[in-house]
Amino acid sequence: MIEVVIASIVCLFIGATLAYFVSKPNFKAKYDQLVKDAEAEAEVIKKNKLIEVKEKFLNKKAELEKEVSARNQRIQQVENKLKQRELVLNQRQEELMRKKQEAEAVKENLEAQLGIVDKKKDELDKLQQQEIERLEAIAGLSADEAKERMVDSLKEEAKTQAQAYINDIIDDAKLTASKEAKRIVIQSIQRVATETAIENSVTVFHIDSDEVKGRIIGREGRNIRALEAATGVEIVVDDTPEAIVLSAFDPVRREVARLALHQLVTDGRIHPARIEEVVAKVRKQVEEEIVETGKRTTIDLGIHGLHPDLVRIIGKMKYRSSYGQNLLQHSRETANLCAVMAAELGLNPKKAKRAGLLHDIGKVPDEESELPHALYGMKIAEKYKEKPDICNAIGAHHDEVEMTSLLAPIVQVCDAISGARPGARREIVEAYIKRLNDLEQLAMTYPGVTKTYAIQAGRELRVIVGADKIDDKQTESLSGEIAKKIQDEMTYPGQVKITVIRETRSVSYAK
Repeated sequence: MIEVVIASIVCLFIGATLAYFVSKPNFKAKYDQLVKDAEAEAEVIKKNKLIEVKEKFLNKKAELEKEVSARNQRIQQVENKLKQRELVLNQRQEELMRKKQEAEAVKENLEAQLGIVDKKKDELDKLQQQEIERLEAIAGLSADEAKERMVDSLKEEAKTQAQAYINDIIDDAKLTASKEAKRIVIQSIQRVATETAIENSVTVFHIDSDEVKGRIIGREGRNIRALEAATGVEIVVDDTPEAIVLSAFDPVRREVARLALHQLVTDGRIHPARIEEVVAKVRKQVEEEIVETGKRTTIDLGIHGLHPDLVRIIGKMKYRSSYGQNLLQHSRETANLCAVMAAELGLNPKKAKRAGLLHDIGKVPDEESELPHALYGMKIAEKYKEKPDICNAIGAHHDEVEMTSLLAPIVQVCDAISGARPGARREIVEAYIKRLNDLEQLAMTYPGVTKTYAIQAGRELRVIVGADKIDDKQTESLSGEIAKKIQDEMTYPGQVKITVIRETRSVSYAK
C-alpha cells in the first residue's frame, strides 16, 4: 500500500515537472536537439561496443582454434602411437603363430623319434635279458648272487681304503699337531724347574738326649696328655734314640705341635699351664705364617687382587702334600707352566697363572666337604668372586665339569705335567697294583685278546691278540679303542702307551 502511494507521488512529481518545462518557450527545439545529440552519441557508443565485441569474439575464436588445433595434434599423436602399437602387436602375433607352428612340428618330430627310441629300448632290454640268461648259464650264478658278491667285494675294498685313509690322517696329525704340542709342552717343562718336598703323615722331632723324654711325658703323663689335648696330635715316645714322633693327618697341627715342643724344650719349663700358653702362641704364629706364605707366593708369581681368605688358603698349601708332593710347590709349578703354555698359545698368561695357582684350593678346606676337591675348589673360587673362566678351569681340571674356556685344558695339562714328572709323586702300593690290574682287565674285555701285560710301571700296556681271530687291519683300530676306553674310565698320571701284538707261529717237529 505504501509503495503504491509513493509511486503515485513520484508520477505526479514527474508530470508536474514536465508540464513546467513544456510551458516555457523554445523548450521543444532544445528538447529535439538534445534527443538528436543523445541518439548520435548512442550510435557512436553502439558502434564502439560492437567493435569491441567483435574483437573479443575474434580473439576468443582464435584461442579456440589454437586449442582445437593442439588437441587435434595430440589426438593425431595418440592415433599414430596406437597404430604403431597395433602394428607391433600384429607382428608379434604373427611371430608367435609361426613359432607355435614350428613347435608343433618339432613336437610331432620328437614324438616320432621317441616312438623309435622306445622300440629300440624294448629291443635292447630283450637283448640284455638274453645276455644275462646266457651269462648266468655260463657262470652258474644268478644275477642277485653275483650282485651280492660284487657288493661284498666293494665293501671290503671300501673298508681297506677307509682304513688306509684313516691311517694317513692319523700320520699327518702326528706329524703336525703332535709335533707342535710336544714342542710347547717340552718348552714349558724346560723353562720351569722347582724343588720337590716330600712329607708324610708323621713328623720326627729330634731332641738332644733321652732325658728330655721324661720331662715331656711329665708326672704320670700329665704333660704329654696336656700337649696332645692342646694340639690334637698323637705324640709317640718310644725307644727310638733322641727322637719323638708326632703323628696327625693334619700337617698344620703337626707343625704347631713341633714348634710348641721346640719352644718348651728350649725354655725348659714344661707343665700343663705353660703348654697351653705356648700352644696358643704358636698357633697364632703359624696362622700368621700361613697368611705371610700366601702373600709371598702371590707376590712372587705376580698375582694381585686375590681375596684375603684365598691368600690364607694358598698359605695352608705349604703344610699339605698330595701323593708325597708338596701342594704349594705343585701349585706354584703348575702356575708357572700355565703361564708359559698360555704365552706360547697366544693367551693371557696372567689369567692362566692365576688359574694354575688356585686349581687345588679344594684340597685344603676350612671345613670338610663330600664334594671332589676340584668341584669344591670351584665353589670356593665362585664364593670369593673369581672370574667364570678361572672357576671353570678349577672345576674342570679333572673332567668333573664341562670345559668352557681355553684356560681349562691348559690347567689340566700343566697339572698332569707337574704330577707326572719323575719323582714328583708317589702312590700307595695297593693303589698302584690295583691300577695295573685294572689296566690289564680292561684290555681283556675285548674279543680276540689272549694276554695283557702292564709294564714300565703302568706306562705301557702290551696286548697280545690271536692271529686267527683278528687281522692286521683290526689291530690298528683295537689299539685306538683301548686307548679311548682307558682315557674315559681310568685315572692315571702321565700317559699310557698301548701296543697290540699279533703274531703267527708255525710249529713242526723233526723226528
